Amino acid sequence: MDSGSSRSVENTVNRVYPGQLVPKMNTSKKMSTLANPTNILEMPQVIKKSCGNRQVEITIERIKMAKSIKEKQSNDLEKVAFKRKADGEEKPAGKKEAKMIELDSPLITLPLPHIPLKNIMDVEVKLVYIDEEDVSYEFVKSFMPTGIRPIYRAAEIVYPLRVLNFSIPPQIDKWLQVALKDASSCYRQKKYAVAAGQFRTALELCSKGAALGKPFEASSEDIASVASFIETKLVMCYLRMRKPDLALNHAHRSIVLNPAYFRNHLRQATVFRCLERYSEAARSAMIADYMFWLCGGGEQCISKLIKLYWQAMIEEAITRTESFSVMYTPFATKIRADKIEKVKEVFTKTHPAYVDYIYTDLQGFHMLPQTVDWSSFPPQQYLLTLGFKSKEDGKFLEKVSSRKLPTFTEHKTPFGLLTREDTVRHMETMGKRILPILDFIRSTQLNSSLRACSGVMEKLQYASLLSQLQRVKEQSQVINQAMAELATIPYLQDISQQEAELLQSLMADAMDTLEGRRNDKERVWNTIQKVGRIEDFLYQVEDSFLKTKKLRTARRQKTKMKRLQTVQQS
Repeated sequence: MDSGSSRSVENTVNRVYPGQLVPKMNTSKKMSTLANPTNILEMPQVIKKSCGNRQVEITIERIKMAKSIKEKQSNDLEKVAFKRKADGEEKPAGKKEAKMIELDSPLITLPLPHIPLKNIMDVEVKLVYIDEEDVSYEFVKSFMPTGIRPIYRAAEIVYPLRVLNFSIPPQIDKWLQVALKDASSCYRQKKYAVAAGQFRTALELCSKGAALGKPFEASSEDIASVASFIETKLVMCYLRMRKPDLALNHAHRSIVLNPAYFRNHLRQATVFRCLERYSEAARSAMIADYMFWLCGGGEQCISKLIKLYWQAMIEEAITRTESFSVMYTPFATKIRADKIEKVKEVFTKTHPAYVDYIYTDLQGFHMLPQTVDWSSFPPQQYLLTLGFKSKEDGKFLEKVSSRKLPTFTEHKTPFGLLTREDTVRHMETMGKRILPILDFIRSTQLNSSLRACSGVMEKLQYASLLSQLQRVKEQSQVINQAMAELATIPYLQDISQQEAELLQSLMADAMDTLEGRRNDKERVWNTIQKVGRIEDFLYQVEDSFLKTKKLRTARRQKTKMKRLQTVQQS
């Protein structure tokens, strides 16, 4: 990308995070933000036995609980707004007007500031590798910011699915308690391999029903909370051992078991960072920040650290990619076609090397960590513009935005089987060209207006290609990741009854796939892909018919004109 303007804006970086150490710009590649001058800125047995058979029921319950949590947060915001109105503390109208005319104001191109590795590691030490002395910290009393958060919110975070008895927390099995204490002791002594082994032993105890003191009376939600705690401890151990590949599936499972706890998402972000999957790390950090706010987190210092981590991952993702460049444009109202053209003109001038194909994402607004405020609705919105060096790399995005069913194959015959060569080609296309771009788009987009399961369906279809090529380990990882995203969706957006049924079906089929179950029915995501292929085929037939009809009509007109000229000459 063009790097000429980075030196002149170095002094503006400190406005984003006052007091935060920010080094000189990384000028090799950068993201541009258009702003006003005034607004710079494989499945373990424990899951099968403890909650696998009820995962679909849990999904429906989570949808209900997530709706309840969001309604309560919305009511809290209304109370705050009412108090502001009563006290005469409403925001000045001038700021609102400035926000509404951002696209009509003079635009400035700003690079994303480079955040040093030390700052990233500081965030991980404070929020990811936190070692509590009480081994039941996360699933009994959880993290509770002082002053703002009601006392029952801690329980909502950790037990999002059940009706809680606040006076009597669930009693953990005594043998499991001993195993967890021994494992935590080894962790504090930096014996991470030994600790990991003992946490695995604890996980096996859970799989045998030794999770809570009264196993026959324990609910699957309580067992899931205990298992999530152990899974996230395994993530910490493997990260300390510098084995992020072993930590990855444990990070996904901790979210599947307890999607409402923000540290689970932040630990997943750390694993992705260690694997150099920065777009996915950015999305996980964004969700962690949102979950922290949604479930009552009121300590700004923690939210600020999470946003800093999110910002660092976005910057790293942009720096590492070579195939496209990025620009964000702030807006507050519906963008007209002429404004989109204006944005594209600015992009062309700013990034002349990435203009073979320019795509503007209109499927939901984007947010940046420098300006996002979850408590204000809607938060500051940005229009995302991507420019590609290769036209083929970006052309599929227009297709995605114009259809409801995701399918990215070049399979021309919808009822025919793919050859192995075709499967390898499609797998490489999705894994190296399509999914990385979709992951980047979603790193600043909490949810898409296109469909509730956007981004997840594509991963499940990619997993099917891996299965056909017998790449079982990679398939397992992709499905685990997709299940973690499916478990989180009800907390991120309101979903319709139809979307809830789709979510339920996808979760059930994903669980069956991981457990090796086969039935006569085709997986939901493959059925959707097949429908998409048929739809593509019908559009192609229609286009071919219309083109042929147009040519036939043109030939007839030409023949008619020749006859008329012949008659006139004679």
